[in-house]
Amino acid sequence: MLVLLPPSEGKASSGEGAPLNLESLSLRGLTAAREAVLTELVELCTGDGEKAREVLGLSEGLRGEVAKNTGLRTAGVRPAGEIYTGVLYDALGLATLGPAARKRAADSLLVFSGLWGAVRVTDPIPSYRCSMGVKLPGLGALAGHWRAPMAEVLPETAGDGLVLDLRSSAYAAAWRPKGELAGRTATVRVLHAPTRKVVSHFNKATKGRMVWSLLTAGAAPGNPAELVDVLRELGYVVEGEAPGRAGKAWSLDVLVEEIH
Repeated sequence: MLVLLPPSEGKASSGEGAPLNLESLSLRGLTAAREAVLTELVELCTGDGEKAREVLGLSEGLRGEVAKNTGLRTAGVRPAGEIYTGVLYDALGLATLGPAARKRAADSLLVFSGLWGAVRVTDPIPSYRCSMGVKLPGLGALAGHWRAPMAEVLPETAGDGLVLDLRSSAYAAAWRPKGELAGRTATVRVLHAPTRKVVSHFNKATKGRMVWSLLTAGAAPGNPAELVDVLRELGYVVEGEAPGRAGKAWSLDVLVEEIH
């Protein structure tokens, strides 16, 4: 099973150890594309700070994020699973996993990123600010920049198992499973059962808890139909049907009664 996650906007501080080494990151086929984004991002943030803030879509109160980006090549690193914070990652609780579940997380979780493309939770990265919706002056829209290298690397990474896609639309734009792989992919919405409406905060929290449940249970569904069965066994209320035609992903709804 490969689980595709969005990053968090907020991030923990960089580490105090060795600096970034792009060659140490997983998915080595993305290295050249990572170098291109890193070079332009650092150059942008080292120049006109006001322009950088506008390009990155940051408020006045987040001006310090521009300065942080100038030091990405020398800042200390931490595992990506410690860098990403926020509602989904709090609910996922990587630090609370036992050894076996932690190993499963390292093997199965893939976090998408405007700067790195995608990283595993064990990959050592510094804290940064660069969302997938950014358009860098030299590279253009980052989702477009990542499509070709992602299309080369990710099908092999996914292998022949289930792909559980929990990304937001901005990050899904960088890579969409196609053909037979799409048929093994499940996307998830979290709906407030009484109103059938998506609630953003609880959507993220439920997705984090759901992944925690799958990792802790040692579940290994091989396809979307098996995922539905496993989630129901774990206590989730799930609705989902096979897509009407081949080459389409399954769309699953997880229903929750309370919003908290």
